[in-house]
Amino acid sequence: MKREPRAPGGAGARRALLKGGLGLAFAVALPRSGRAGEPAHDITADQDFDELWDTLRQRYCFFDAKRTDWNRVRALYRPQAIAAETLDDFGAVVGRVLGELYDAHTHLSDPPDGSRRWPLYDLLAERAGNEVRIAAVQAASAAADAGLTIGDVVTAVDGEPIERIVSDVAPKCLVAPDREADAWAINVAVAGRRARPRVITVRAKSGAPRSVTLPLKQKPDAAPVESRRLEHGLGYIAIRTFADMRAVDAFEKALQELRDTRGLIIDVRGNGGGDTAVARPVMGRFITTTMPYATMRRREASGPSAPWTESVEPRGPFTYINPVVVLVDHWSASMAEGFPMGMRSIARASIVGTPMMGLGAAVYTIRLDRTGVQAQYSGEPVYDVGGNPRWTLRPDVAVAGGADVLAAGIAALEARIRRS
Repeated sequence: MKREPRAPGGAGARRALLKGGLGLAFAVALPRSGRAGEPAHDITADQDFDELWDTLRQRYCFFDAKRTDWNRVRALYRPQAIAAETLDDFGAVVGRVLGELYDAHTHLSDPPDGSRRWPLYDLLAERAGNEVRIAAVQAASAAADAGLTIGDVVTAVDGEPIERIVSDVAPKCLVAPDREADAWAINVAVAGRRARPRVITVRAKSGAPRSVTLPLKQKPDAAPVESRRLEHGLGYIAIRTFADMRAVDAFEKALQELRDTRGLIIDVRGNGGGDTAVARPVMGRFITTTMPYATMRRREASGPSAPWTESVEPRGPFTYINPVVVLVDHWSASMAEGFPMGMRSIARASIVGTPMMGLGAAVYTIRLDRTGVQAQYSGEPVYDVGGNPRWTLRPDVAVAGGADVLAAGIAALEARIRRS
């Protein structure tokens, strides 16, 4: 949904600048006055850590749903931040601080190669008793190519026992155990490390353990929108991203070609999200008057703000009025969750597929003033027009893992057409 402006430049450029002499920010330990005998330490890391911690204390929007002791986070990680000898070391501490919120929408913006990926990557794993099992595999991913399947038990990643990794990455500052935190840690563990292949060791329901190498797999440069005619007069449009303004014009052209169809399937599976600037014009092709599609809040000192409404204006030379189905999967994230939610409200679209990623807020970015380390965090929770949280959104037609979502969508669309 909304995003604060991102600062120019990236962490990769800053790392290149700062390596070689321990950098500008960490070159000198500056004495801090005010207390006799206090040892010298780096005021740069000191102040940037405080900026991060206090910004999240005031503006992170999901503390009520977390079991995180934020004061304990400060006590644990502030000394580590001050002791950091390089910018990458400081960034790693920031990454661990953000991990204490176990929120896939809250993370470093440009972590270095070799750091752990945030979930979901290409596997969805879950705890089943004393085991970690694969619950979903992203289509056309390296994991799918390697033959990993739903039900496989993960025993190790890169030769390290899975439970050891989970324990290492799990939040350390919880006031009580939390299944959501455990699920987050499991999926960080199976995601592996950025820019590196993985070796996943699994045990199938019947058979000995086996280790499979998952190479890095570059996604092809696909068009932001793909479309075609299906049998029986139905139309199909896949929107691969809401982060590319070209998707708006491409959708316009596709809808023009399919305006005479009996019904339309819009596919946002695998869509990692983007911006309302792309999603709203698309939604505007299905309405004739301005309509609300979401409500939002933000955190303030006195508590949650009053909600406000996000609306869509009608667009285009014609309005598509026939039934619509939106396809989703576990990798439909952020705006690709807000889009089906909005289409359900404004166009009475049916949502078909699996649960989505569950990212429930618009994100803000923070660029720390002295080190330049940048992160994003959940800032404005999103609700449908009835006040239901986006992170609890579920499909109208649930499709079991591994089943044919497109076939289910076609069946649901035909049923909608018969009722219309």
